[in-house]
Amino acid sequence: MVGYGHIVALNDSESSPVHTAGLELQQGIAGIFGKDCNVSHGKWRGASSTDSVAVVGTVGQFQSSGGDIKQLPQLEEDGFWLEVNSSATYILGQNERGALYGAFEYLSMLAQGNMTQVSYASNPDAPIRWINQWDNLQAGGTHGSVERGYGGPSIFFANGSVKDDLSRAAQYARLLASIKVNAVVVNNVNANESMLTDPIMDGLGRIADVFRPYGVQLGMSLYFASPLALGDLETFDPLNASVIEWWHNKTDDIYRRIPDFAGYLVKANSEGQPGPLTYNRTLADGANLFAKAIQPHGGVVMFRAFVYDSTNLNESHWREDRANAAVDFFDGLDGKFDDNVIIQIKYGPIDFQVREPTSPLFAHLQQTNSAIELQISQEYLGQQCHLVYLPPLWKTVLDFDLRVDHQPSLVRNIISGDRFKRPLGGYAGVANVGTNQTWLGSHLAMSNLYTFGRLAWDPTTDPVSMLLDWTRLTFGLDPSVLQTIVDMSMESWPNYENYTGNLGIQTLTDILYGHYGPNPASQDDNPWGQWTRADADTIGMDRTIENGTRNAGQYPSEVASMYDNIDTTPDNLLLWFHHVPYTQRLKSGTTVIQHFYDAHYNGSARAQTYAPRWQALEGKIDEQRFNEQLFRLVYQAGHSLVWRDAINNFYFNKSQIPDEAGRVENHPYRIEAESMELDGYELYAVSPFHVASNKTCIVTSSNSTQGTASTTLSVDSGKYDLAVNYYDMAIGRSQWELYLNDNMVGQWIGDSDLTLGHAPSNYIDGHSATRITFKSVQVEKGDMLRIVGKPDGIEPAPIDYVSVLPEGVVD
Repeated sequence: MVGYGHIVALNDSESSPVHTAGLELQQGIAGIFGKDCNVSHGKWRGASSTDSVAVVGTVGQFQSSGGDIKQLPQLEEDGFWLEVNSSATYILGQNERGALYGAFEYLSMLAQGNMTQVSYASNPDAPIRWINQWDNLQAGGTHGSVERGYGGPSIFFANGSVKDDLSRAAQYARLLASIKVNAVVVNNVNANESMLTDPIMDGLGRIADVFRPYGVQLGMSLYFASPLALGDLETFDPLNASVIEWWHNKTDDIYRRIPDFAGYLVKANSEGQPGPLTYNRTLADGANLFAKAIQPHGGVVMFRAFVYDSTNLNESHWREDRANAAVDFFDGLDGKFDDNVIIQIKYGPIDFQVREPTSPLFAHLQQTNSAIELQISQEYLGQQCHLVYLPPLWKTVLDFDLRVDHQPSLVRNIISGDRFKRPLGGYAGVANVGTNQTWLGSHLAMSNLYTFGRLAWDPTTDPVSMLLDWTRLTFGLDPSVLQTIVDMSMESWPNYENYTGNLGIQTLTDILYGHYGPNPASQDDNPWGQWTRADADTIGMDRTIENGTRNAGQYPSEVASMYDNIDTTPDNLLLWFHHVPYTQRLKSGTTVIQHFYDAHYNGSARAQTYAPRWQALEGKIDEQRFNEQLFRLVYQAGHSLVWRDAINNFYFNKSQIPDEAGRVENHPYRIEAESMELDGYELYAVSPFHVASNKTCIVTSSNSTQGTASTTLSVDSGKYDLAVNYYDMAIGRSQWELYLNDNMVGQWIGDSDLTLGHAPSNYIDGHSATRITFKSVQVEKGDMLRIVGKPDGIEPAPIDYVSVLPEGVVD
């Protein structure tokens, strides 16, 4: 029912989510239908017989205004009732935040063309539905102002302080309220003690003020050693009386500024961060220090289970395994955490890989609240430059049955608190939005933020139905647009897995630098514990109970027996749990090494289809979004080939087992740059070798003079696609020009740090490797192909190879 002319919001306070809900209904209806509605705030006097009305408020506010909803179901905190009938619409929340959620849900229905009469209650599956922002006070450093952020600078901080203009932060709160997220931790888990200084806490109070009308609470990450780092104490021992008093006083200071402060997020004793283990205290001692300080105010402590020793891991020890760390560090602590502590557990035992088994820690904390940590920012999964729709990945964990005590124990039911009867639990999503117009850096990546909120509210929701809703709300109702985006998105995660790292081997990215491009060599002999233990004959981690690292034994017995046995381990986790020869046969009948070759070729071939499918939507999507997303899909197609060749070349060179199809290191359409006639260019041995065709590229002889690479083409006359693979480093703006004889085919500039929204690499490597293709170029046999490269700064206009491709062929 949308024919009403009047909206009643049952609160007249401008900081009230109910007040906001009235305005959102007014604005939304005007935007969807072009209809102006009056809004009144405060009491409702009953519906007129001639004028339909929409009423939004809490159940209590509605009842105190004389309203009555018969047989209203039980509403949990943040839940709401939505009733749409022929004469009125009632949106009633258990609290004010719930009322706002109901208003957004109603507007979502209308925007998708759903005008049906409804009457239902909606309750959250879990109380914790938080976003973690990894924002830093200062720009600079390894990752800029937002660690693992690919959508621009922080919306909260600049130059060491809270921004004066927080209008973007207010819009972020509005966005999050629309997907039922109820809190944001605004700073990096690698926290800075300066967060607890008066100027910053005053600024946090201003952020909380702009969040409040949308029902979004503010939380913050803590630096465990803050009392010492700020010079107030000579210790940060969590059992020291002066430390305890210090944290109580500091917490009181925060609540004086932010009465509805959500709580603390703590990363301790991980990756060099200090923590309770520094003083031989337990992790529970550390978490409870903050829990007791914040408990009188009603706050909670999210204590990250991401605890491991990054200085002493030694791959030469066969039983050493970072995947064991979380269970080992929390062993014996179940039931020793205060009731307002929630252990925040990454979905898998390592670190946001393209596929991991469920973290076994979920099964071990039966007397302790737990939450799952999901990464919306695609740190290891293409960093918003590659299309990867994440809910199908998340659902593999949320729907996994750990079979604790031989009883149904789905992860989603553990973190909701239902399985072990815990009062708190839920979801933490690492989102890392920035000032970019798209928030995350890519238009299609926003589906991951939207669906995180949907899954945190109801984890049984189907990924396709969520994606359909998001696409209709974002791009409209055109069936061809819907079908294309849904099909591409649903393919994207398994396809990315194919051309990066499959069979449970992890994402074979460069874990020592960037976490973006391919570098399987970095996956061994490193201190971070992300190992493959690949040699000339074998590959995979042996995590079996008797012979391996015993990681399989950390799971409840039914699951442990499945993973411990190679015959019952799913192929997609084979190399996670078992160390096998490259010739090991999978259940499909193919060998491990041939599966690698096939998957990487099939995955990269599928990635080539994304841009043409998107191009078919031209005119059905506004020009700006169409072109910006097309750029990314074209880039992804080229980078998927870099991935394909790098991984296949590496394992072919390591195993010396040829590809049965004869594709690996066999590229008939490719002209290596080093084989061309060079003037002002010279050869450069690329490291790692597998991220360059034939292990070599060319670079200009100096940083101030241009180079030319030329060759005479021997192909038959006709139309070809000319593809140039080059390296676009983040530290320069080299320029390239491609000629046939004296006719320029095209020119381009190395500015991917601007066009992609982040700087892939300062080096010639798999991060900076890039392809540009000029379609349907008329080539005559005997034409002179010439590339002119003009260096800039210390970027020497690097070129890897040129492919002269018959139309429709990709190599």
